[in-house]
Amino acid sequence: MAEKKQEQTNGHRVIPRLRQRYLDEVRPKLAEEFGLGNPMQIPRVDKVVLNMGLGEASRNIKILESAVVELAAIAGQQPVVTRAKKSIAAFKLREGMPIGCCVTLRRERMWYFLDRLISVALPRVRDFRGVPAKSFDGRGSYTLGIRDHLIFPEVDQSKTDGSKGMNVTIVTSAPNDEQARFLLRELGLPMIRR
Repeated sequence: MAEKKQEQTNGHRVIPRLRQRYLDEVRPKLAEEFGLGNPMQIPRVDKVVLNMGLGEASRNIKILESAVVELAAIAGQQPVVTRAKKSIAAFKLREGMPIGCCVTLRRERMWYFLDRLISVALPRVRDFRGVPAKSFDGRGSYTLGIRDHLIFPEVDQSKTDGSKGMNVTIVTSAPNDEQARFLLRELGLPMIRR
């Protein structure tokens, strides 16, 4: 509730810092670089999906409960518990067992999360040299694997039961990886140059 009050100033909504940068600087650069005349062709970020897979959650439900609380703190939105689609005997897994949690961010929350990821969380990674530039899927989506969720300052390290890995998928409207790579580089995602 306090967040909503803070966002509105004199009846006008405050645009997230990264979105403002996208509108002012990145969109014109994208249009010029790829010769896009129609403004609807210019690639944009559609959504960000955070996924935390916990294999041991099927045996220890407390790990899943803490993961849900921590992912909610990171995303600012309640995650959904994901369940096994089919039984796998080798992993002692039955259909319908909880195995992780995920959350999809759109609009303002997506822009605020991306800003925090780029400017706060990634610089906290030990020996950080950049994120891989080839983690695209061929259709403009980028997936980043994070080994330790404790890089986010929202997670209280004294209350967590160990580090957990997570995937961050940035879905863009770009038709190919080249345009998506240019978009994310211009937004400030520190990719390793080949």
